[in-house]
Amino acid sequence: MRYGPAVPATERTGEPVVDHVTLDAERIAVGGDAIGHAPDGRVVFIAGLVPGERGTVRIRDQRARHGFADVETVLTPSPDRRDALCPHVAAGCGGCDWLHISDDRQRQLRREMVADAFAHNAGLTVPAIATVALPETAYRTTIRVAAGPTGAGFHARRTDRVVPVDSCLVAHPRAEDLLVSGDFGEAVEAVVRVGANTGDRLVLASPTAEGVRMPDDVLVVGRDELAAGRRAWSHEEINGHRFRISADSFFQASAVGASALMEVVTEALAGCDGTVLDAYAGVGLFSKPLVADHRVIAVERSSSSTADARINLGPDARVIRSAFERWRPRPVDAAVADPARRGLGQAGVDRLLAAAPRRIVLVSCDAASAARDVCLLVERGSTVESMTLVDQFPGTSHVELVTVLDGPGR
Repeated sequence: MRYGPAVPATERTGEPVVDHVTLDAERIAVGGDAIGHAPDGRVVFIAGLVPGERGTVRIRDQRARHGFADVETVLTPSPDRRDALCPHVAAGCGGCDWLHISDDRQRQLRREMVADAFAHNAGLTVPAIATVALPETAYRTTIRVAAGPTGAGFHARRTDRVVPVDSCLVAHPRAEDLLVSGDFGEAVEAVVRVGANTGDRLVLASPTAEGVRMPDDVLVVGRDELAAGRRAWSHEEINGHRFRISADSFFQASAVGASALMEVVTEALAGCDGTVLDAYAGVGLFSKPLVADHRVIAVERSSSSTADARINLGPDARVIRSAFERWRPRPVDAAVADPARRGLGQAGVDRLLAAAPRRIVLVSCDAASAARDVCLLVERGSTVESMTLVDQFPGTSHVELVTVLDGPGR
């Protein structure tokens, strides 16, 4: 049976079903839930069980061919199960879904998730997947905070309920400080971003910054102000390179993750001369270490990210504001692409291959879209050289996969 990622909670429209059954967790699914089978043969995606465990589960959402369940009692615990390291998990905080799994098993499960996605969604056998392990606590330099009448925290899993927190295991200390002691006023959501290597701190409040109170060193801006034309940014340094990051520009969730990704991508492009294409370039994270020795074409659709990239990369790079799918291709020697979670898709693959790169580096944050994109590239003559998981989200089922391919003409 072909299957994709577990359906996001907001898209689960089946009638709630209260049905308690005992199931075995057989393997991990894209999306982080375990897969089991109900007595009638239907696939059940189980939140909270580790593959190899048996447990009593509550089926909360039932479809014609599959269902979704939450574990209620673990009957045969895995040796890889541990007590969740964060006290807010018991209160329902949905930020970290794998804190009950040992770190080594988490990394193994991410590799299995990727291999399974490629096998079932693309029919490809992947090479051995390398893993770059990163710190397991205090790593996130960007966090998305939910605010409500009871205080600031994070949404409970599958609901809009805010779980107030007085600490965060994975937040960088300078971000955690604002989460815990800041006053978010009339904001219902806020992005907190700190520079681990610069000391900058910024809070982007939605929909407004009215009533937000933060320490004097924090730059506070509301989304309504950005819409009215205000500009605001912070800075970060990654591997000796300084980046301006506007309040509404994308940047990696952690400085250590950005550093590891930059190193993996730069190493993959070693030996490539001439022009390098940076597709979905953001603020120029992957272009920055290349501009001294390569001609760089950076393509990015976001106006704020494009403005940042022009500052960060300087006059030696050609920064183009455009959706990559509408970019007019020109020949390049190598390409790196870091699309959003939905991936390249057919249109992105067409543009990428029209540039005829000899080396392609694809950075993916979703195993299913990575499998589809790599399959499309392989069907057009590319060959997979290596895969590396950068483990920048410990405690969660999220993946960050770097796939290196030789282009069709090589």
